[in-house]
Amino acid sequence: MEDDFTVVLVTGQGGDAQGWGDMQVTQSVKAAIERNQVKCRVVLAENKEELICGLQNGKCSLVWSSLYFFSGRSDIVGIPADAEWISDILDELHIPYIGPSGATMKKLIEKFDTHEVMANAGVAVPKHTLCPPSSPDEIDYFPAFVKPNGESRSVGISDQSVVQNRDELAAQVDCIQKKLQQAALVEEYLPGREYTVLVIGNGKKREILPGRVTVDAAHYGKYPILRSDLRGVGLTHISIPTEHREEAISLAAAACDALDCRDHIRIDMREGADGKLRIMEVNGIPGLKPIKSWSPQIYALYHPSDDPYTALIGAIVSAARR
Repeated sequence: MEDDFTVVLVTGQGGDAQGWGDMQVTQSVKAAIERNQVKCRVVLAENKEELICGLQNGKCSLVWSSLYFFSGRSDIVGIPADAEWISDILDELHIPYIGPSGATMKKLIEKFDTHEVMANAGVAVPKHTLCPPSSPDEIDYFPAFVKPNGESRSVGISDQSVVQNRDELAAQVDCIQKKLQQAALVEEYLPGREYTVLVIGNGKKREILPGRVTVDAAHYGKYPILRSDLRGVGLTHISIPTEHREEAISLAAAACDALDCRDHIRIDMREGADGKLRIMEVNGIPGLKPIKSWSPQIYALYHPSDDPYTALIGAIVSAARR
């Protein structure tokens, strides 16, 4: 193993809902780090005290967390008012970590904030409104797409997410508020093809790898949208795009710069009615299931080898170390 440098992987009950995966995925990441000749250990924590204890119970050079924050719920993100953000704790302890800064992480979780930062920087995003504080009566673009403001993995997405009028819009906003206890983000509906872009590294060494996302039409309902039951179960297919590739790279670079993203993120995009790409979401802790997650799939397309997963994990850790 290389010197005494040690990566500490942090996970908890919310790891699968919030970030790159549960304990099984964590063990896969750990094994890949060790195959890159870097020492690694795992800290399982459910609160700030357990995290600090785990970090202090051994060597800790760099932290990689599957959690954005500690929460009482493990099935959704939700962002409760009493959330204890991992990045805030690590910043207090002056411990470096993989991924965007704490300030950026909070913007990425709140999708409306993400859209606002990018829109102000001239990065293409859909029309968007947050309800509340805005009222559905104020929306003047239809069809619209309604989704939770602070979720991942397509939680809260269904055919009912596409609304054609204010009555349907009000009903879906109310549904999200009641079921997921959070505001609804109302976007213009983007009817075109879906793309996802893997970004690894920083500065001149940053690598931007676009992927085209497809699903067998038989698995869709009324609309060609990615519901939660289509994600992470092997039904999505990723390929190197033949169209929009340079546009996706340019858009992803602009988004990273506007949001100050670092080390490893994934950006989801979709074609609007005009055929141009718009960013739907920027994921600060992308999934890392060895086969099913999109980051490993995209990396394997651009870096084919006997073990692309180990190479991906190694590239992320090396980028953070630099």
